Amino acid sequence: MEKKTFKVTSETGLHARPATVLVNQANQYQSELNLHYKGKTVNLKSIMGVMSLGVGKDAEIEISAEGSDAKEALEGIEATLKKENIGE
Repeated sequence: MEKKTFKVTSETGLHARPATVLVNQANQYQSELNLHYKGKTVNLKSIMGVMSLGVGKDAEIEISAEGSDAKEALEGIEATLKKENIGE
């Protein structure tokens, strides 16, 4: 299992547009991807799950990946977070 912690930098946190961007990226991988925030875990491939966490600006989140392309998936998620100014 691969894990990485990020800080959300988007002004709106992980709401509609940023959440959609992340979910779309996550769905490109075979691995199981999960978002961990404040003791809760949701499937990163589920828009409703991601939005239900109410992740705000400056929040610390952890993303875990487990599967055949876990390392590639985390690298892709990290690149998307930075490119779209969602997190670092």
